[in-house]
Amino acid sequence: MTEKNTATQTEHNAETVSNFIRQKIEADAAQHKYDRVGLPPIITRFPPEPNGYLHIGHAKSICINFGLAQTYGGRCNLRFDDTNPEKESTEYVDSIKSTVKWLGFDWTDATGEHLHYASDYFEQLYAFAEKLIEAGHAYIDSQDADTIRAQRGQLHEAGQNSPHRDRPTAESLDLFRRMKAGEFKEGEHVLRAKIDMASSFIAMRDPVIYRIRFVHHHRTGDAWCIYPLYDFTHCISDAIEQVTHSLCTLEFENNRPLYNWVLARLVEVGALAQPLPEQTEFARLNLTYAITSKRKLLQLVEENLVDGWDDPRMMTLVGIRRRGFTPESIRLFCERIGVSKADSWIDMSVLEQAVRDDLDEKAPRAVAVLKPLKLILDNYPVDHAEPCKAPVHPHHPEMGERHFELTRELWIDQDDFMAEPVKGFFRLFVGNKVRLRYGFVIECTGFDTDEHGNVTAVHANYFADSKSGTEGSNNYKVKGNIHWLSDVSAVPAEIRVYDRLFNDAHPDAGGKDFLQALNPDSKHITQGMVEQSIANVAAETHFQFERHGYFVTDKVDSKAGALVFNRIVGLKDTWQKR
Repeated sequence: MTEKNTATQTEHNAETVSNFIRQKIEADAAQHKYDRVGLPPIITRFPPEPNGYLHIGHAKSICINFGLAQTYGGRCNLRFDDTNPEKESTEYVDSIKSTVKWLGFDWTDATGEHLHYASDYFEQLYAFAEKLIEAGHAYIDSQDADTIRAQRGQLHEAGQNSPHRDRPTAESLDLFRRMKAGEFKEGEHVLRAKIDMASSFIAMRDPVIYRIRFVHHHRTGDAWCIYPLYDFTHCISDAIEQVTHSLCTLEFENNRPLYNWVLARLVEVGALAQPLPEQTEFARLNLTYAITSKRKLLQLVEENLVDGWDDPRMMTLVGIRRRGFTPESIRLFCERIGVSKADSWIDMSVLEQAVRDDLDEKAPRAVAVLKPLKLILDNYPVDHAEPCKAPVHPHHPEMGERHFELTRELWIDQDDFMAEPVKGFFRLFVGNKVRLRYGFVIECTGFDTDEHGNVTAVHANYFADSKSGTEGSNNYKVKGNIHWLSDVSAVPAEIRVYDRLFNDAHPDAGGKDFLQALNPDSKHITQGMVEQSIANVAAETHFQFERHGYFVTDKVDSKAGALVFNRIVGLKDTWQKR
């Protein structure tokens, strides 16, 4: 795909870009093009093939199709294009249904459930194919696939007619029925549309519309041994469901003449009626630092380069969800990138900023220590626990307060202490004062090391008259402010710090081996500590860990007594500085 521009798009871009799809829908409504008794003014559909897990690119299509239907008082059907049984399964069907609902959309309205499968129409599709044969618009070709492919020609070179192109109608019809009866082996015959082997659109050069496959289907079992191809099935499914606007990505633009041809021929033979659906294409989502090819995603999984389809570093929607992205943030992201005919690259930072903007307003705050280091306040009473408090959210007092205690022994992050401080380091080092956030000012007096010279504990004295929020606390002027947890009440937790899976903004561009761009630092696991107030939170609960970023309890592994947190994003974008 040609890179036409690189964009970090904002809400402003989404507003200024010409949304030609909305314009078309409104123009059609003004002309009463789809005024039909008992039907809504607009019907769209989201038609995934159940051969894998949805990825971030599908989110754009979901938001466009379901979102436009909502906006214009219509409905969006969920339809599974299940015509390729070798690669399809109910596992993928269930995952897709769950993901669409997670994003906040539904295919049920006041008239019922609008969940469909291409396999629902196998009988009709077969009957329509027979009508095309009878009308002279289709024929059985008995050549092998390689020969047919070679005869199609090149973009600027006309194809060659099959020697079977003028096969008698009765013979083609008989062969087609015998194909259905299972009399032939796979590849012996195919059904082709008879269109134009010199067409400038290669898709119009007598495309194959049925082939033999002795494969068990996840819904129809072994009832069929011939299956229709996508280009034949899709447009007819749209028409049967009375779809008005068939919205798809730009790679299907060259197939639009075939979409229209099939429907027009079926109108001619009396199989379909006007008004027909119309296909409209929009630019697909191209996201930097990401891979969305199903084949390449599968390779990552099969070679154990990631921890499955729902690995939080994957751009599958199950992975993005497990990472902690919210459905609101995905919808916000899709709104910001807008709808266009022009291909562009959207920077990963736009997606990351969308989840920050969503969670900043609603995620409760908490303290976590990712790499614990013991801090001992030598002059603090051994058995004393000083009550401290902090807001659940600094901008929403109605969310309440968190309460915790400061004790003699605490946990701090290893990064908050340096035995030999560098210039500009304002946190703990011997002789320096810092404030324990929400607590007292302390002064570092020393540290302990093990036999290898590793720091094992830090020592400090506290100032009893320096507690935050008390009279006189402002008399202490310090530059450093560090987070801490009481050794008595801190809760152990596994912390999984995730980052972008690839170091290269375009990991597979220009024929590059995308595996060479894998980021070796995309996942770090530490045994950390979190504050007691979140000890029993449920899976998929979001927090801002103060100073560290946004985190979520892992939806698979986290449970009471064994908390696991995934980092969603940091507080700021650090990739711009790399």
